[in-house]
Amino acid sequence: MGSAAGEFLRRVLPEKEKAGLSDHSSSGLEELHVLAVDDSHVDRKVIERLLKISSCKVTAVESGTRALQFLGLDGEESSVGFDGLKINLIMTDYSMPGMTGYELLKKIKESKAFKKIPVVIMSSENILTRIHRCLEEGAEEFIVKPVKLSDVRRLRDFIMRGEENRKKGNNHKRKLQDDYGMSPPLSPAPSLALDCEISSLLLPSSSSSSSPECHPSKRPRLRVED
Repeated sequence: MGSAAGEFLRRVLPEKEKAGLSDHSSSGLEELHVLAVDDSHVDRKVIERLLKISSCKVTAVESGTRALQFLGLDGEESSVGFDGLKINLIMTDYSMPGMTGYELLKKIKESKAFKKIPVVIMSSENILTRIHRCLEEGAEEFIVKPVKLSDVRRLRDFIMRGEENRKKGNNHKRKLQDDYGMSPPLSPAPSLALDCEISSLLLPSSSSSSSPECHPSKRPRLRVED
């Protein structure tokens, strides 16, 4: 049953993206494929929209179990070794029923096929012990929600530099924090209006107007300390 579900996800979800949830690829640039995992329908749609605006192909699933099925890591013999699957980045929520983002991260890092793929953890809670645990397990970054357009574009640029360096044979140093210091920067002011506009498209007007994303002073800061 798990194998069949995984094969269905691998085959059908990309077709849905081609049919209606289409990608917006930049001319001359290789399209990046991002697997987004979040049990919240609204958060999943927001992340999906932000990624597509940033010229990324997106596969969105609602749980860690579905993500493992899509990757062929669900433990079924027929699902192992899906060599044709190209994933450049995995973004997963931390708090999900059944399997947390941390547990999904561990499964991915234990996989020979996908352990080098950068994994970004997202959470609405800024808990330092949780952040440190995920980073120590191999997460590329820990983003405090709401995810912003500037976050997605920064991740995209980082991944693209890594892809270019690998093609040139250069040693691309992982860890996004190394590029931006100990704590990734908050979104610059010019992108805030666009972020709020995206939220208004997905949420009722009353919800979007009160969202902390549209009030920078209420937005939590991510601090990662030694």
